[in-house]
Amino acid sequence: MATRRRQFIFFALGGAAVACPLAARAQQTTMPVIGFLGAQSSGALARRLLGFQRGLKEEGYVEGDNVAIEYRWADSQLDRLPALAAELVRRRVSVIAATGGNAAAQAAKAATTTIPIVFDVNEDPVRLGLVSSLARPAGNLTGINFFSGEVAAKRLELLHELVPKATRVAVLINPFDVTSAETTLKDLEPAARSLGLQLLVFHATTSRDIDAAFAAIESGTQPDVLFVGSDGFLTGRRVQIVNAAMHQSIPAAFAAREFAEVGGLMSYGSDIADAYRQVGIYTGRILKGSKPADLPVMQASKFELIINAQTARTLGLTVPQSLLATADELIE
Repeated sequence: MATRRRQFIFFALGGAAVACPLAARAQQTTMPVIGFLGAQSSGALARRLLGFQRGLKEEGYVEGDNVAIEYRWADSQLDRLPALAAELVRRRVSVIAATGGNAAAQAAKAATTTIPIVFDVNEDPVRLGLVSSLARPAGNLTGINFFSGEVAAKRLELLHELVPKATRVAVLINPFDVTSAETTLKDLEPAARSLGLQLLVFHATTSRDIDAAFAAIESGTQPDVLFVGSDGFLTGRRVQIVNAAMHQSIPAAFAAREFAEVGGLMSYGSDIADAYRQVGIYTGRILKGSKPADLPVMQASKFELIINAQTARTLGLTVPQSLLATADELIE
């Protein structure tokens, strides 16, 4: 009798042991999957990723707990984005978070008309052709506009305030993103005229282009300051750009705080980590059943001025009290 009882317990436990993995696998298959399309690399976006995950958590989603995330990184090679977006579509993800600038959003849009897409872009998404209007996006896309292009003139003014004797400004932009490059120059030109500044424009779509631009700057143009456009590729190459600028002792202004964190003189632009948090919030709402067409495109509301005080001292610059008073952060 005892033997039969032990056999019964063994088979019962064995059945439970088989059932548990099956139940776990069933739970995994029903877990929603987010496709995260990044124009840069995971290392370049560490702080922004935390913002995205924070936004998801505000909507009740935690990676590995009740949602899975498939990451695809272009490593600043923007021509890879269409293939990476197509991979996520074949994976049949529940929603795509297209991050890192205009190119990622446009690649995702070209890849699918059915999977919901949440983007972050630095230009007017209507002008980019991503949505029909900000209030009523229509289609399968919505997202965040973080205004990096539109605040270019203000960034130039702050750079001039920090280096008031400057008259010649080297402008480094990525022509691959045509709309962003055009908007940057459109905003900069009248601002430069009002400040009495001359713009010298350089293009870079590869790491070699960046080296060539700085070689040209060193050999002939001799600008007083450097203005770097807002672009995912350029942000991904921030260490190269900052090192080159410091090698030539050129004060430089950037759109993203990541430049200042690796030694760049100053940055002014949207708080992009907060913009990524908003992308996470919208992604979570779509997982709950909201449609992109019913979620208005959000406008970035937080802007930040970051000054690297150590770099300023290295360049022999005295930061005006007016900038010290308005800076959101001084890096020592």
